[in-house]
This record gives sequence, C-alpha cells and structure tokens, in this order.
Amino acid sequence: MESRLTPAVLLAIILGYFLILILISQLTSKDQSNESFFLGKRKSPWYLVAIGMIGATLSGVTFISIPGWVVNDQWSYMQMVLGYLLGYLVIATVLMPMYYKLNLTTIYGYLNERFGMVSYKSGSAFFLLSRVIGAAFRLYLVAITLDAFVLGPMGVSFPLTVGLAILLIWIYTYRGGIRTIIYTDTFQTIFMLLALVLTILAIANHFDASVLQMGQRVLSESSTETFFFDAGWSEKKNFFKRFLAGAFIALVMTGLDQDMMQKNLSCRNIEDAQKNMFWFSIVLVIAKVLFLFLGALLVLYMSDVGMELPTRMVGGEARVATDLIYPTVALDYLPLGISIVFILGLMAAAYSSADSALTALTTAFCVDFLGFERGGVAAKDQRRTRLSVHIGFSVVLFLVIVSFWWVNNDAVISEIFKAAGYTYGPILGLYAYGFLTKRHTYDRMVWLVCILSPVLTYLVVKNSKVWLNGYVFDFEHLILNGALTFAGLWILSLVNEDANSQVNKKSR
Repeated sequence: MESRLTPAVLLAIILGYFLILILISQLTSKDQSNESFFLGKRKSPWYLVAIGMIGATLSGVTFISIPGWVVNDQWSYMQMVLGYLLGYLVIATVLMPMYYKLNLTTIYGYLNERFGMVSYKSGSAFFLLSRVIGAAFRLYLVAITLDAFVLGPMGVSFPLTVGLAILLIWIYTYRGGIRTIIYTDTFQTIFMLLALVLTILAIANHFDASVLQMGQRVLSESSTETFFFDAGWSEKKNFFKRFLAGAFIALVMTGLDQDMMQKNLSCRNIEDAQKNMFWFSIVLVIAKVLFLFLGALLVLYMSDVGMELPTRMVGGEARVATDLIYPTVALDYLPLGISIVFILGLMAAAYSSADSALTALTTAFCVDFLGFERGGVAAKDQRRTRLSVHIGFSVVLFLVIVSFWWVNNDAVISEIFKAAGYTYGPILGLYAYGFLTKRHTYDRMVWLVCILSPVLTYLVVKNSKVWLNGYVFDFEHLILNGALTFAGLWILSLVNEDANSQVNKKSR
C-alpha cells in the first residue's frame, strides 16, 4: 500500500527535523578540540546523558522490531529486560568506578594497563567490528522502512536513501562529537517516546477505550505471556537462559562498549555517572514494557481491521516481516498525524544510536590505534586526521548497510544480538579475566584467542543439538564466547609463568 505522506509533506518533515539537529550542532560545537569531541570536556549534565542513553539503547531495533516480536514470542523479551537490570548494576558499581579511576578516554585503555598493547588493540578492534555491525543493522532497519513506505515509491533508490541518511549524520556530528550528541540524543529520545505514546493512544481511540481498559484487555490475551519457567533448556524462551543472556548483553553492549560508556565518561564525576545509570535503567525498563504493550495492541488492531501480516521477499520466497508490522499500521492505517509522528520517531530512533556510534568509532580509532594521546599524531594534524577518520567510518557504514540489503534473511533484532554474541564475546572474556584473576597472560598472542573463540562458539552453537544432548542456544552464546576467551587467556598465561610469578610475589 502506498504511503499517504506526499512528497511535499515528507520533505517538510525531513528538512524541519534536520534543521533542528543542525541548529543544536551549531550551538554545541563552537569548541572543536579533541577534549570536547571525545568527552565533552567532562561537563555533560547527568540527566541529559541518561535521556540520551535511553534513545541510543532503544534505537530503531526496539522501535520497530520489539512490537512485531510479540507476534511470535509473546512478552518473553521481558525476561531479558529483567536481566538487563543485573547487568546495569554491575556496570554502575564495578566498571564505571574503574574507568573514572584510570581517567580513560576510551574504556579499552584498561586492557593496556592490565595486559599490554596487543590486548588493548584487540579489545578495541572487536569493538570497532561490533559497533560497525550494530550501527549498520540499526540504520538498515530504518532504511528499509523508509524505502518501502516513503522514499521508494518516490523513485529514490535504496543506496541513495542510505547515503543521504549517513550524510545527514556526518553533517551534524563532525565538529562537536560527543558534546553535540548529548543534546541531539536527548531531543531524539523525546521524539521517539512521543511517537510510542501517541500510537498507543491512537489505537486505544480506535477501540473507543481508555489505555487502562486496553491494558486489561491485553493482559487477558495469550500474546502477553511473559515468563517461561517450565520451558526446558532446549527451549529458547527458557526464563533462566533469557535472564542470564540479558544480563551479559547489557554488560557488554553498554558497560564494555565505547559508544555507550563515552557518554558516561563525559559526566562531571563518578557520582553523576552512577546517577545517570540508575535513572536510565528504570526509565528503560518502563519504555521496554510500553513497546511490548504496543506490540500486543498491534496484534489486536490487525485482527480488528482484517490486516494481513506484511511480508518481504527473501531469496525469491515471501516471508513474514514482523519488523514491518508497526510501520504498516502507522503509515497505512492510523490517522495521518500519527504517520507523521511515526516518521519523526523512526528518524529519531535511527539517528540517536547511529550518530553516537559514528562518534565512538572515530574516537576509538583515533585514540586506540592512531595514538592521539600517545603522540602518534602531531597535535597540529589531529583535527584534520580526526575528520578523515570520521569520513572513513561513514563510508564503511554505507557499504555494510548496502551489503545487508543484498543478503538479509532474518528478523533484524535477532541478527543484531547474534552478531553481538560473536563480536562482543572476546571483549567480555578479556575483561572477565582481568577482573576475576590476578594473572597476566601472553599479550603477544591474545589476538589469536580473540579470533578463535568466536569461531569455536559458532561451531558449538551449530552442533549443540547433537553435542549437548538437544540443547539449543538463544542469545546466551555470548556467555559461551566469553568463557572460551577466558579459558584461552588462562592457557596463554601458562606460557608466561614468569610474569605471573612476579604478580604472586607482589601480592604476598
């Protein structure tokens, strides 16, 4: 069905939205120093950081995929959300105090302090890989929606849609960096949550009922089944599997992720950063519940209007596209005002995560690999080099997103978590080994362990039914990946017993 948004209305929405973002950029990017670009001179208000982190965490994945996930998985996602809370507690009480104590610009500097330069660069390299994949998937999800409902019908090609999206991010982030991101993400989070709330109200109005009445109706539906304690270990929805996976996903995708921690490190002090994490956790859980509630409402709405599940052609075969349910209802069925708000929320969802990702990628590469803080690039050349790196990662994101367009064959949210499980696993193992032991490792060979661990994890996951008596991995393969990395580092430490002996003598 063709979008009801005319080209003129769409153009006005896009121009108006980005004019505001560019205005914010102009107001916040007068200081273009590295200190401001990387950490906002550590003067960011904690409450703005908390609001911005909500938008970056929700992203286009939650905005579009979570409501559609209710169709197949009920509310089982809430089991992971509860696990997130445990992960955030560890981040606030264990990781962040250490980051502030070491006065880090990128969090992977800890690995240099603990193990050495190879471990340091290995951790940062896996972050770069992880964040490129994650940011590309998030932008891809939004791009296919715009392509299907808005720009595609206007004759705009998918690659051009992606190119324009990334160009707009570059325009308002290349000067101010994290200082600008703190304010633009706050603005975008508000738009995203506004779209969520107004959509819920619009569907409730369709049924001529209050939100409370719709809540009571939703709770009586099977689509809101949340806890699956009776599901065996071979079931993906098993409570303990989802809860543990949620805790570790939060730990690595927030606490061990430069993108998310860069915002925290821009706070004035550790106390402000911990307040940010506390309130961020509470509001995020509420937002996740509302998105699941919206998903249940969409199921009721589709049934009431006789709407069929949207499909997408994959390999010449039509498959159900649950991540297009919310866009289809918002753009083709609900009032035009909601369609406009949805587009704004969709853009906010995409850019609140992608803009900070681009800044974090630039920061990590400049600091960790080019050695900005170690004199690797002359001070007079650093701004020009930083700009080149920023452009380079913009091009990389474009190429990866277009590649996804050619090969996509699964729900986007599952793909993101699967990818994160393989690319964040080595980072998890490195930090776990560093925190839980006092042993050194053989730094020169750490890169090999970080490569082998995801490969071994993939083999185990693919053969788990046969090798592990019917066990089926869900998102908890991240834990296995981290454990294999941990074991590999321990084995390497046996090669470096002299260094461990010195550590033991000092500890006595």
